[in-house]
Amino acid sequence: MPEISKTRVLTGITTTGTPHLGNYVGAIKPAIEASQDPNVQSFYFLADYHALIKCPDPKRVQASRLEIAATWLAMGLDTDNAIFYRQSDISEIPELTWMLSCVCAKGLMNRAHAYKAAVAENEEAENQDPDKGITMGLFGYPVLMAADILMFNANKVPVGRDQIQHIEMARDIAGRFNHLYKGQHFTLPEAVVDDKIQLLNGLDGRKMSKSYDNTIPLFVTEKKLQKLVRKIKTNSLEPGEPKDPDTCTLYQIYSAFASSEETASLREQYVNGIGWGAAKDQVFEYLNAHLSAPRERYNALMEDPAHIEAVLQKGAERAREEAAVTMDRLRAAVGLGRFV
Repeated sequence: MPEISKTRVLTGITTTGTPHLGNYVGAIKPAIEASQDPNVQSFYFLADYHALIKCPDPKRVQASRLEIAATWLAMGLDTDNAIFYRQSDISEIPELTWMLSCVCAKGLMNRAHAYKAAVAENEEAENQDPDKGITMGLFGYPVLMAADILMFNANKVPVGRDQIQHIEMARDIAGRFNHLYKGQHFTLPEAVVDDKIQLLNGLDGRKMSKSYDNTIPLFVTEKKLQKLVRKIKTNSLEPGEPKDPDTCTLYQIYSAFASSEETASLREQYVNGIGWGAAKDQVFEYLNAHLSAPRERYNALMEDPAHIEAVLQKGAERAREEAAVTMDRLRAAVGLGRFV
């Protein structure tokens, strides 16, 4: 069993897309920093069961799993300290999901934001069936998320504000299970929202998201990166006219990667009326220099999927070692233990 005195932090990333700058700033960078902290036991996983809820394209899911795993490793995830695994390699997780489903109130799931949004969409389209197109995967995925968290008794789960509800649901489900089966079977997790972490804007000025098709993938070629940076939406102010850095996507992306001194220098150039072409060149050159070495590591990893597989199998072995013990204890608690 791992040391329980360490704070346990758990983070998953859904394997439906190609990692972009927003993913790195919002989730990957802080997680990698935490993975190097000897006082933290980190669990990082590819949420590939979750991917099946919204992506029925097996080639996309398979490619995304490889791309995301290669990204974490290329960016420096410490897999000796952190436990890095695929969700689908831990067969105990769907078993725990069923146990938790049996204590979870349907009314709780009715209140889930994603489900309510899907119902509202049907009602706006005047569909006779408010549940049209809604799968049990979409309806029940907060229970799967609770199983991810509770399996390893995570103390803290870093999330965006839109995911706080799911951590509260995990707490409700854990509390209900503890009450029904008369024991402290699960730690109640806490959501961690870091307001200092920026939500990056994309090419069109909206939040960077694959659903808006406005992302800048982390490891595109130098030429493609330059092309994408040049496409970032700016206003019509001419060179020489002062510009507001606080409303500019270019400046926001630069400041997410640069030091405070470098950011202050660019801010001064905005006040002095830097031209948009010069600003885009500066942002591209900085990003390209910052991502050059990780891009090389990423490309090498993508050419060696056997190495990535070996790393994930090692992580799965560590995760299952704990999950197997947990499930033996929980089976006994609910009456599914061995007779002898």
